[in-house]
Amino acid sequence: MIALKQRLQKEILMEKNKVFSHIDHTLLKPDATWKDVEKVCKEAIENDMASACIPPRFVKQAKDAFGNRLNLCTVIGFPMGYATTRVKVFETQEAVEEGADEIDMVIHIGDAKAGDFVRITDEIRAVKAACSGKILKVIVETCYLNEEEKIALCKCVTDGGADFIKTSTGFGTGGATKEDIDLFKEHIGEGVRMKASGGIRTREAIEGFINQGCARIGASGALKAYEE
Repeated sequence: MIALKQRLQKEILMEKNKVFSHIDHTLLKPDATWKDVEKVCKEAIENDMASACIPPRFVKQAKDAFGNRLNLCTVIGFPMGYATTRVKVFETQEAVEEGADEIDMVIHIGDAKAGDFVRITDEIRAVKAACSGKILKVIVETCYLNEEEKIALCKCVTDGGADFIKTSTGFGTGGATKEDIDLFKEHIGEGVRMKASGGIRTREAIEGFINQGCARIGASGALKAYEE
């Protein structure tokens, strides 16, 4: 009986480790302190998570503290997306110089609503160039978009050379949905991966999105979900 329990615990641990390799362990609260960020970074390292996603303000401090033990992700134009392209490019360059390994940028949603998808593509291309070879994830904030706009943005992300399309900031009116991931799968180009983010709080939701084909999950509550 003890041996069976130990085997089951090992299987659960292996499953959890596989799941955590997809998790961007996220802390983007406006009142986050270095102590909070440091805790998230340590948790990401201890649990072999894909990255710690933290505010740009703390990137250099985290890089100095943890070095190459941690894959650092940060956000650009966050959470509204309406900074100018030049500002987003500067933010990206600074984040990369200070140690960011991955960049999650927010598009200007107003451009999408106005149908100016060429401008969005050009901005994505400019930010990707500023990444200097680092991974770029593009947040399209699906809760504000209709289906036609989501499809058009799949093309923008593909043509702009981004590595990922990401559903949400977590600060909008809604988060990731199965329907949006299915739509992305149908319309993104070859080589573009998917990140589900926003409102993902349970083990079932995390594993559901991974099984749908999401290479990354943005979540602040993954540890809690698996403890429960």
